[in-house]
Amino acid sequence: MKIGYARVSTIGQSLESQLEQLQENGCKKVFEEKETGTSTKSRKELEKLLENIREGDELVIIKIDRLARSIIDLNKLVQGLLEKGVSVTFLKDNMTFKAHDKGSPMQSLLFNVLGSFAQFERDLIVERTTEGRERAKKQGKHMGRPSRPKKDVERAMTLYKDRETNGHSVNDIVKLTEVPRATIYAEVKKVKEMKK
Repeated sequence: MKIGYARVSTIGQSLESQLEQLQENGCKKVFEEKETGTSTKSRKELEKLLENIREGDELVIIKIDRLARSIIDLNKLVQGLLEKGVSVTFLKDNMTFKAHDKGSPMQSLLFNVLGSFAQFERDLIVERTTEGRERAKKQGKHMGRPSRPKKDVERAMTLYKDRETNGHSVNDIVKLTEVPRATIYAEVKKVKEMKK
C-alpha cells in the first residue's frame, strides 16, 4: 500500500499542495503534520506512521526535506524503513529506495548530498533569523507579539465571566475587545489553576 507523509514547519503554511500530489500518486493514507523538521522527537504523526507502516508498503514523500532536515535523522529513518521492508520514494527528488535494497553507490551519494543541502538550508535560516533578531534588539525594537493593554484583557475576562447574562460568545468578546481568543483562554486557565 502507498502511504504518504506531508509536513510543513509552521501553522501558517499550507499542506494542500503536498496532499494533492500524494493523492495523485496513489497514496491511500496520508499522515500530515505542522511541525519543524529539525528533529523527529516532537513529530507525533511521523511516530504514528512508523508504528503503522508494514512490510511491503511504500512511503511516498514530496521532498527529502519534508521527512527530515538533519542528515543523521534522514539516514536513520530511511535505513530503518528499508530494513523493515518498506520502500521509500521522494517525488520531487526523483528518487526511490526499494525495501531490502542498498541502492547504488551513486544513489546513496546523491541522497546524502540532497539531505546535506536540506540541513545546510535549515542552518542558514536559523543563522539569518538569529542575526535579524539581534539587529532588531540593538535598534531597540520590540520582539514578539505586542502585548494587550491590561484593561482590554480585564474587560474581556469580565465579559467572559458574564456570558450567561450578557449572551456573548467567545467570538463576540474577541470582536468587542480585540483580545485574541488564545489570550482569553490562557487567562481562564490561569484563574482555574489559582482556584485549585
